[in-house]
Formats: sequence, C-alpha cells, structure tokens
Amino acid sequence: MAPGEPEADATCPTPRQPGPDLSKHPAPDSPTDPADPADPDAPTVRARGLWARGASAAGVRTGRVVHGTGRRIRRATSAEGAGESGLAKLIELHALNSFGDMLITVALASTIFFSVPTGEARGRVALYLLITMAPFAVLAPVIGPLLDRLPNGRRSAMAMSMLARAALAWVMAGVVTGGGLALYPEALGVLVASKAYGVVRSVVVPRLLPAQLSLVKANSRVTLAGLLTTLVAGGVGGLLHLIGPGWPLRGAFVVFVIGTLMAFHLPHQVDSAKGEQRAELHAEPHEVRPKGVLRAVGPSVVMALRGVASLRWLVGFLVMFLAFLIRRDPPGGLPGTVALGLVAAAAGLGNALGSVLGSWLRTRGSEVTVTAVLALATAAAGAAALWYGVVTVTVVAGVAGMAASLGKLALDALIQRDVPEAVRTSAFARSETVLQLSWVAGGAVGIALPLNAVLGLTVAASVMTVMLLWTFRSLLRVGPRRSAARPRVA
Repeated sequence: MAPGEPEADATCPTPRQPGPDLSKHPAPDSPTDPADPADPDAPTVRARGLWARGASAAGVRTGRVVHGTGRRIRRATSAEGAGESGLAKLIELHALNSFGDMLITVALASTIFFSVPTGEARGRVALYLLITMAPFAVLAPVIGPLLDRLPNGRRSAMAMSMLARAALAWVMAGVVTGGGLALYPEALGVLVASKAYGVVRSVVVPRLLPAQLSLVKANSRVTLAGLLTTLVAGGVGGLLHLIGPGWPLRGAFVVFVIGTLMAFHLPHQVDSAKGEQRAELHAEPHEVRPKGVLRAVGPSVVMALRGVASLRWLVGFLVMFLAFLIRRDPPGGLPGTVALGLVAAAAGLGNALGSVLGSWLRTRGSEVTVTAVLALATAAAGAAALWYGVVTVTVVAGVAGMAASLGKLALDALIQRDVPEAVRTSAFARSETVLQLSWVAGGAVGIALPLNAVLGLTVAASVMTVMLLWTFRSLLRVGPRRSAARPRVA
C-alpha cells in the first residue's frame, strides 16, 4: 500500500471472497439435509435407507439363488436325453403332483389324527377308511379298463385329475375345520383322482423313454423327484397350517391348478396309442390270438406283482397300525411326536434309498431283486415283533419303504422286458390298480387289529412269511432270466 493511501475496510468482502456457508445456516424455506447430525429425524431416514439397500441386495441375491437352483434342477431332470424326449417335463409334473398331495395329507392328518385324542382319532380314521377306501376298492379296478378306452387322451386325463383335486381342495378348505362327514366324500374324490394320475403316469413313462435310459432308471428318477418334493411339502404344509387349518388345502389348490396347465405341455407322443392292446394278468401264456384280443403278461410279471403287492400291503399296514400304536405307547420312552417323526423319516429315507438302488441295479435280476427285498422286509417285521423298540420299529419302517420302492422298480423292469409293446401300457394300468388295492387292504387290517405291538407285528410277519414262501416257490419254477433286448415304443 502506497504512503498516504486510506486503509481498506477489513469487514467489507472483496468480490473474490466467498459468501456465508448456507449448509450450516439453511434458509427457512430450503430442505433440511438428511445427513445433518443436528436433525433429530436424520438417524431414522438414514436407517430407512440402509434397510432399503439391504432389502434390495437380499432380493437380488435371493433371485440369483432361486434362478441358479432352478437351472440346476432343470439340468438334473433333463440329463441323459430326458430333456429331448420329454421325460423331464413328466418328472417336473410328478414333483408338482407329489407336492400337492402332501399338502392335502397334512391338512387331513391335522384334522383327523392329531387334533383329537387317540381313541377318537382311531374312530375317525376307521370312518375315513370305510367311507373312502371301500368305494375306492370298487372304483379302482375300473380305472385300468377306462384308461384302455382313452388311449388318445392321456394328457387330458392327467390334467383332469389335477383339476379335480384343485376343485376338491378348495371345497375341503371350507369344511376341514369341523372335520364333519362332508369331508370324507371329498377326500374319496381326491384319492380316486390321485390314483388315476398314478396309473396314467406309469402308462406314460414308456412313451417318453430316452434311448440312454432303461425304464427302471427312468421310473426311479420320477419317483425320487416326487419323494424330494414331498419332504419339502411337509414343511410348507406345516407352516401353512400355523396360519389356519384350511391354508394347506388352499396351497394345494394353487399347486394343482399349475399342474393342470403343465399336463398339457407334455409331448404329443403321450397320446399316441399305435399298436396297443389290452393285457390280462395271468401266469400262463395264452395261445396267440388275433390282434386286439386280450393277451397274457407272463409268469415272471405275475410273480413279481404278487411279491410287490405284499410289500404294499405291509406298507399300508404299518402306516395305520404304527401311527396309533406309537401315539398311545411310544417305544423307548420317547415323546409320541418324536417317535412318529423318527419312523416317518426312516420310511422316507427308505423310499429314497430304494429309488437310488433301483437306478443303480437297473434291470439286473429283477425276479431275484423282488424275492430278496421281500425276504428283507419279512425279517425286519419278525425282528420288530420279537424285540419291539424304537430301533426295530424304525428299521422295519425304513426297510419296508426301501423294499416297496425297489420292488416296484423291479416290477417295472420285468414289464419292460417280458410284456410286448402292444399290451405294455395296459399291463402298467392294471398292475398299478392291484398295488393300490393291496395298500388299502393292509391299511384296513392295521386299523382293525388291537393296539398290541407283539400281536400286530406278528400278524404282519406271518402274512409276509406266507407271501415270501409263495414267491420263492414261483422263483424256482420261473427262474431268473437275463434282461432281454430293450423293447422300443411303436
């Protein structure tokens, strides 16, 4: 500054000096910075932002997991040519069917079995058997011949079985709370529709068989998919039941509606009936007859069908008898719910193990396989009768589940091997009906016997011993045979 020049005012800002800090002193009409620590609402706003970002990230991760899981499931079901042949679609449809059936089972079990004392529950289940199983025993033999008359409408038949169960599940949701008599005819309808689906599924599998798979391996893959989804559906049904008794049935309604649509997406060859005829279940072959007349399926198939039917009888007996026996007199001093859970888990694992073993054994020695699993189940039932306890009961449940699953796959292999293509689909329909009736008979005996562990399991072991001796005698007469060349679909 030159001498004599007046001194500048320090309080007057120069043009280059910044103005007041508006961030620290906001104008009355300016919005408040949400990050301002002096603002009392700032932590809440900041927390909401964190929650929103966290929820968004979790949603993205969940979507990726679901997408990846779905892609892996699709890859597994489509392996070894199943995707190209259409078998993968049937596997997915059967998984959905098993999911819906399990939801209905959870709803009925909670109403008929768990919600009342043991004595009253036994009466309710006996009434359930009388009203549902007795008419089913009359209707089931009609299913096979009826499907013989509808060879070109199998996709429609599967869709109708799904749609019927969807409608019945929705109606049952409104009456399941009271558990009145109106529930039982509707349960009968669900049972008939479910078994009709099972018969059609057995008939359809040979039509979708890829060249890389044997029939027994394809059936084991379908069965295993159903078992896995059944386990998941049990948990989902339990959670839905916490909301209300009708909610598992409403969930089943949604599942079966989706299944109805999926049934129509099966390949068109499902409805093909080229060259098919009806089959008759006789041990001795008839003379050659003109095309279109009944034919026999052969002694090996009848022997295996007899053995597998006895295994289904045992499973039905154990389901009904052990359910009430364990609830009233749990083995090993365990709580009834825990003991029932162990037995149910053992049966489920046995079924899964049977499916895995069937895929590994394929068609090697099917007659011997049926006889061997029948002997194993007989021994397990005898051991449970002699030493009733939590270990033996769990073992007999697991062995029975494994034997029934593996025996059914061996029976499928024999039908593939010995039954001509012209009558194979009819043989599947009729054999499936026989197996379902065997389960009904076993359940009826189980509910009729007194709740005495030694008596009931001794009866079961005695019946299985008689059937084992009969099957072994037939095996000696028929003799194990090597698998024939893989028959092709016409």
